Amino acid sequence: MINKLPILYSFRRCPYAMRARLAIAYSGVQVELREVVLKNKPAELLAISPKATVPVLQLPDDTIIDESRDIMHWALQQSDPDDWLNSLTQPLIDENDGCFKQALDHYKYADRFPEYSQEHYRKECAVFLEKIENILKNHHFIQNNHLSYVDMAIFPFIRQFYFVNPSWFHDAPFPHLNRWLHTLLGSPLFDAIMIKYPTWSAQENGVIFSYDDIKRNNIADSE
Repeated sequence: MINKLPILYSFRRCPYAMRARLAIAYSGVQVELREVVLKNKPAELLAISPKATVPVLQLPDDTIIDESRDIMHWALQQSDPDDWLNSLTQPLIDENDGCFKQALDHYKYADRFPEYSQEHYRKECAVFLEKIENILKNHHFIQNNHLSYVDMAIFPFIRQFYFVNPSWFHDAPFPHLNRWLHTLLGSPLFDAIMIKYPTWSAQENGVIFSYDDIKRNNIADSE
């Protein structure tokens, strides 16, 4: 075990885990990352968080933080160089995590919800997307012309919507949202948090996850 580092249980493609990793990477905090398979959750994760959803953060004093937004807050309380916490738009994130996420799940897995068509669920999602589109008409990011907490909290879910049908999204009447999404998809921060790591097992150490280390390694690799 890597001594005295917070331990982050994560799953690479989970949008909740993505936003936790984004905040941790931005803050510069080091954690021991343990990549898990959700169909085969390790006993160590089950022991500290009975609901066993990711992300889960175990601090060195054994405090457990098992909500993604709480992990984001924790990371930003350690270091917040661009003052993200002061750009928090709670109602918008609540809407993302509530109505939009529910509609997104129905849209992505429409065959599991045959009461309505996939197009119906997409229209439900579009209510929220249109709201973000209108916000982005005025500046590059949701709060202003700089990245903020709210961008990072919402982005992984709009990314998930996009990948259900990229062609539809490209052609949809959301030019500002398309620009915003692709800016974030192409960012070094997102590249860093989407590196593939092997699945963690109790017989092995986790990976030291640090944005600064990733940037240094990328520079070294390119030399």
